[in-house]
Amino acid sequence: VQLVESGGGMVQPGGSLRLSCAASGFTFSNYDMSWVRQAPGKGPEWVSGINPGGGSIYYADSVKGRFTISRDNAKNTLYLQMNSLEPEDTALYYCARDLPQSDPKEFDYWGQGTQVTVSS
Repeated sequence: VQLVESGGGMVQPGGSLRLSCAASGFTFSNYDMSWVRQAPGKGPEWVSGINPGGGSIYYADSVKGRFTISRDNAKNTLYLQMNSLEPEDTALYYCARDLPQSDPKEFDYWGQGTQVTVSS
């Protein structure tokens, strides 16, 4: 299993970024996927999740209305469109594969992360 994130960078407050996660080594279309972030000095924070078909989508309250998760199963790729970015969104963003039937939500594979920095 391999998850490779890309698309991070530095942006001013109010700006946008689109993260991508290329998945390989498993049947991507069979799994729920998530984005998780970790800010400096803080623990991991689940940001958003999506079911295999893309019809069920969930967001943390902190990003609702600003971030949009999506997936392209034909391309084995997960996306996170981030708009109206705030300094509080600064973090290392990870793509993660959901551990099936876990409650509370757990993850069995993570990417290496892509850094997002929001600063003027």
